[in-house]
Amino acid sequence: MDLTKVHVSEKPIKLKGEWEFYWHELLSPKDIQNHLTKDVDHNHWIQIPNSWLGYRLDDQQLNGTGFATYRVVIQLSEQDRNERLALRLPTIFHAYKLWVNGEQLAEVGVVGADKSSVTPRLATKLVFFQPERDTVELVMQVANFHHKRGGITKYIELGGSDVLTVRTHLKIAGEMFVTASLLVIGIYHLLLFVLRRKDRAPLYFGMFTLLFGIRSLLVGEHLLTQLWPNFPWEIQFKIEYLSLCSGGYIIALYSSCIFPNSVSRWFRLGSRGVTGALCLVVVVTPALFYTQLLTVIGVVVVLHMLYLMVGLVQSALRRVEGALIFLLVSMVALVTVINDFLYFNEWSPIGNTSPLGLLVFTIAQMILLSSRFTRSVSNEERIARELQVVNQKLTEMNMNLEQTVQERTHALSVAHDQLRMSYDQLLHSEQGRKKLLSYLTHDLRLPLSSMLGYVEAVQDNVKPERNEQYLKYIRENTIRINRMIEELSYLSHLETGQVTYHMEPVQVAHFLRQFYDQYELVVRDAELDFVLDIGEAEDQGTPSLMARMDVQRLDQALFNIVSNAMKFTPSGGVVRIGLVENEVNDHRYAIICVQDTGTGIPPDQLEHIFHRHYRYERPGEEKGVEGSGLGLAICREIVQAHGGTVRAESDGKTGANFYISIPCIQ
Repeated sequence: MDLTKVHVSEKPIKLKGEWEFYWHELLSPKDIQNHLTKDVDHNHWIQIPNSWLGYRLDDQQLNGTGFATYRVVIQLSEQDRNERLALRLPTIFHAYKLWVNGEQLAEVGVVGADKSSVTPRLATKLVFFQPERDTVELVMQVANFHHKRGGITKYIELGGSDVLTVRTHLKIAGEMFVTASLLVIGIYHLLLFVLRRKDRAPLYFGMFTLLFGIRSLLVGEHLLTQLWPNFPWEIQFKIEYLSLCSGGYIIALYSSCIFPNSVSRWFRLGSRGVTGALCLVVVVTPALFYTQLLTVIGVVVVLHMLYLMVGLVQSALRRVEGALIFLLVSMVALVTVINDFLYFNEWSPIGNTSPLGLLVFTIAQMILLSSRFTRSVSNEERIARELQVVNQKLTEMNMNLEQTVQERTHALSVAHDQLRMSYDQLLHSEQGRKKLLSYLTHDLRLPLSSMLGYVEAVQDNVKPERNEQYLKYIRENTIRINRMIEELSYLSHLETGQVTYHMEPVQVAHFLRQFYDQYELVVRDAELDFVLDIGEAEDQGTPSLMARMDVQRLDQALFNIVSNAMKFTPSGGVVRIGLVENEVNDHRYAIICVQDTGTGIPPDQLEHIFHRHYRYERPGEEKGVEGSGLGLAICREIVQAHGGTVRAESDGKTGANFYISIPCIQ
């Protein structure tokens, strides 16, 4: 798909066209690349959006159940390569995995090769990624064994992350407004019926509005699954279809209450029988069966509405009050319902419109019911006092209801924020786990393989005279691996922000004095001189330098540098610690310097020494310096957490200087 002439970061587009189609194959991007490497011809393509139901493959027509892999490669413009992009994923029937440039970014439900291994779920998602190259490869595995249709039946949108985020939030906000309006109107009219049971019109209208308010949670952006991700898919689908099946019958009962002569008795009986049969089928059969009845359900609902509209036309001709308004809004609702049935059968490009049409319908019915209520009040002026009391009670109830809705909305918002916080914490932990697993997999493979070779050599008595040497090597490597695992775990926690820092104001010179006293004997035991050189700084008032720091963490970072200096400084050398003050752009910094007289670091290697597992070994020297190469990487993470920087200087011959810069406070 060539998008080099457009800027999707500014104007999102819908990804429509032909995708590669691998029927009954669940392929990862790596599997597909292996196919391409082997020059395996691929000649199956499918138009997106479209269900694979009815797709002709090798002279046979596919049914709705099965599994497949889709793939498309998108060429981006030069501007879009450096932008943060997003994919807006619609509901895809009925479980899928998505890879973008080889990285898995989304999974809804559980994909499998048979019904027992597939977990269906419907949800819309918004995923973000950075292209960093001129092409974007999308690979999607889709499985469906629970619905009559399978595949990517709706548009996938590609665009800038900000644009798609705003568009998605606006759409969710619109659906939440419609849903909340329907639910509140439905509850309100049910309460009206509880207070005045003589009139059944509010009962049927409240049931109809509440039912379709609940249904609007299950379609479109699927608000229910966003609030309750683990809501059972089968129950979700049954509720949606039950609302469709019973909607026509309930509105017929409501119409007969408003216009008593508009619905005949035989129609009510026939409607009850057909509606009951359809609802029973939905309740007792699996979704794979009753979803095939969607066209039948649509025809039944449309026939209900057409019959009612004929009765409304007759009532309007007789100038019955409210019949004309009822007729007009029923036509609007009929158009939106017909469009929804066409849309869900992939015959209409317009999305889900029935919630909006139902909202218009319910508002008009509220006006109609209000006029009837007002008329009854005007006809009963003799009981005005009683009606005034009732009206006062209704007003109080309305205020209480509004307050209740606000409280529930606030509680829902708090619960959503807590859920988001828990999700972010879980995501942090998962990132840390993945990073640690990556470190362990990469860094322990070589020493473990080496140890395995020595163990096999001991078992097979390859060189019995060297068994003791082999065992000593295995023991030393085991100790080294244990130390490496601890350092890798600590580094992964630092990089993912899972380490807590206890910051407090500390006098920098006092901190260095304590550090020197603590490690003086350790350095001198290594036959090195250990010098704390802050005398001039004390004369200049440097002890007044204060910084916010976690003493324990910064002590660890500083010792990692001193430890490295000890390793690479021969006996009789010097390790020196100094402190100076520096001012940059009206900001004061405490500069801690660690200087050694060791072998030094080549200048071209200085930019690599703080990378994980960097170790420099001078050519011609024995490789006897132990270490995992993680100390300076840990040091950099700790210093950066303090808002500071760490760097090194060396000419590669006469030792090295390390500088830790920490911002000062008043």
